[in-house]
Amino acid sequence: MLEEIEFGAKRAAAHLIDSSNHFEVTGLGIAPLGSIEVSRVHDASTWRYRMSDIIDRLNEAGTGLLVTVDEVDPTLDEMIQLAATYQHFVTDGKRVALLMAGLPNNVSTLLNHKTVSFLRRAQQYHLGRIADYDVREALIRTIQENDRLADAEGIDRAVRSISGFPFLLQLVGYRAWDLTSDSKEISSRDFDLGIKIARDEMNDRILAATYRELTAEDKRFLIAMLDDEEESTTADLVERLKRSPQQVSRYRRRMIDAGIIGERGRGLVAFELPFFRDYLAAQCVK
Repeated sequence: MLEEIEFGAKRAAAHLIDSSNHFEVTGLGIAPLGSIEVSRVHDASTWRYRMSDIIDRLNEAGTGLLVTVDEVDPTLDEMIQLAATYQHFVTDGKRVALLMAGLPNNVSTLLNHKTVSFLRRAQQYHLGRIADYDVREALIRTIQENDRLADAEGIDRAVRSISGFPFLLQLVGYRAWDLTSDSKEISSRDFDLGIKIARDEMNDRILAATYRELTAEDKRFLIAMLDDEEESTTADLVERLKRSPQQVSRYRRRMIDAGIIGERGRGLVAFELPFFRDYLAAQCVK
């Protein structure tokens, strides 16, 4: 990932900075025709200093560098190195910015990493759920702009299954589209199969991974919420968990930051991550 950022920066800034290869003479032969040998100079400096040089030259040219990272994965050492190095760039006053996107639980884990705790001061945007009419519009426009048709009932079922979750919007749409990519129409059956495949992937990639990250106390807190059909009150959770209001508030904040639950008003919370309530309930009966 770090090499891709470096090469991508050089390519994007080729019109502003000289990133040509350098060579040095390694041999000179005195023969009837003469000979000369050259080899490429390899930069032995660290990634941080090579990037620092690129950014400095961009700054001298009157511009800066924006690095964008999608699907944040806090288990990658390179992700941690990037964030830590970015802090050095900011401290040095360089014109550089970092924009990262990811699932709430992954972002929360990254922010809690001790090496890059400074990221907690960054501006955060929580996308939340997408309105059903926007989900419908996105599906229909994408299909129409690519000269395909879609079954109306299939679209309706897709919208309901997506439940406003951006990840599922991408996944359901992709799976339904890809099943019969050579066909003019995306049928109702395509949508049904796409929804099923997407839900299975959602279980494996999101719900199971989120559940594994929970501590025993996190699970107790969330299981206590299962007694309510919709919203849970802080007062009820305090009573059920036999914990102090301060402790319950701490668990509540952790789960909100992880994107598992969301606020529904003063003292009210409900499950935010689509289908996690059902997944959690199923784990409890195993």
